[in-house]
Amino acid sequence: MKFLIAGLGSIGRRHLRNLVALGEQDIVLYRSYRSTLPDDDVAVYPVETNLEAALSYKPDAVIVATPTSLHLEVAIPAVRAGSHLLLEKPISHSLEGVDELRKAARENQSQILVGYQFRFHPSLIQARKWIQEGAIGQPLSFRAVYGEYLPGMHPWEDYRVSYSARRDLGGGVIFTLCHPLDIVRWMLGEVSELWAFSGCLNSFGLEVEDTAEIGIRFDNGALGSVHLNYNQRPADHHLEVIGNRGTLRWNNMDGKAAIYRANDVSKGVSDDKWEIYQPPPGFQRNDMFLEELRHFLAVARGEVAPQCTLDDGRKALEIALAAHSSAQNGQLVQMTSFVGE
Repeated sequence: MKFLIAGLGSIGRRHLRNLVALGEQDIVLYRSYRSTLPDDDVAVYPVETNLEAALSYKPDAVIVATPTSLHLEVAIPAVRAGSHLLLEKPISHSLEGVDELRKAARENQSQILVGYQFRFHPSLIQARKWIQEGAIGQPLSFRAVYGEYLPGMHPWEDYRVSYSARRDLGGGVIFTLCHPLDIVRWMLGEVSELWAFSGCLNSFGLEVEDTAEIGIRFDNGALGSVHLNYNQRPADHHLEVIGNRGTLRWNNMDGKAAIYRANDVSKGVSDDKWEIYQPPPGFQRNDMFLEELRHFLAVARGEVAPQCTLDDGRKALEIALAAHSSAQNGQLVQMTSFVGE
C-alpha cells in the first residue's frame, strides 16, 4: 500500500514512525518545510512541495496532518484522487467545504477515518462499554477536563508561533484540545444545547482563547461541562460520569478507568466499592496511535468501516463551533438550529 503524509509536524512524524513500525515503507511526504523539527528522520523519503505532484504518486491512503485550517485543502483533492483518508482532528476550523468533502468521498468511494485517537484507549473503551451496558444506570451528569501547559506542549518551538496559538491556523483550546468534545458525545449521545465562556486569561499574549468552560445538555437529558485550558501544570485529562446507579471515572494520567456500582440500600446491601480497570501491562500513549493506524490500514483495505467517521468529525466540529459562537455572543446555542460558521 502506498501512503502520502501531508504535514510533518509532531503528529505527522508520529504517524510516519508508526507506519514504519507496522512494516509500511512505500511513503511519500508532502510538506511546506515550515516545521521546526529536525529533518534527519525524514530525509530518506520522497518529498513534494506541490500537492498535485504529491498526488501524482497515486497514494492508496493519505494522512492529513497539516494545521487545522489547512486540512480540507489537502483532504478534498486527495479523495477526488481516489485515496482513503486519515484526517486529523478537528476536521477543520469551519464547516465550509465539509459537505464538499463528503460528496467527493462518496463519489470516489473513499473511506475517511477522523483522528480522535482516544477512541482507541482501552480504558475509555471499557468506560463506554459500562455506560452502554447500563452499569451506572441512566447517565445524569458529567465533568470532563483537559488541561495542558501551552509552552510545554511543543518545547522545541516558540509556542507563540505554533498552530495551537494562531487563529489563522485554527488554534485555541476549543479546537486544539477538542478530544473531550468527541469523547462525551461518543459516550453519551447527541448534544441538544450548550453555552460557553472563553478567554485569554494567562499572560501568554495570544490571539486565541487559552481557557474555555462549556456547559452541555444531551438529548438524553444528561447535563455537564467540558473544561479546556492551556495553563495547567501538571497536565490533567480526566472524565467523570454520574448515573442513577453509580459513577465511573477515567484518568488519562494513569490510564485507569474506575466504576462504582451502587447497591440497593433498601435491600440492606453494604458492600459498595470501586472496581478498577487497568490498561494492558506496558500500555503507553503511542499505543493509541498504533491501534488507530492499524484500524486505518484495515479501513483502507476495505475490511472494516471507520470507527470515527466524517460525520462524527463534523459533529465534534459543530460542538466546537457552537462553543465559540456562545462565548462570543453570550447566548445559549440550540444544536438543532445551529448552522455553524
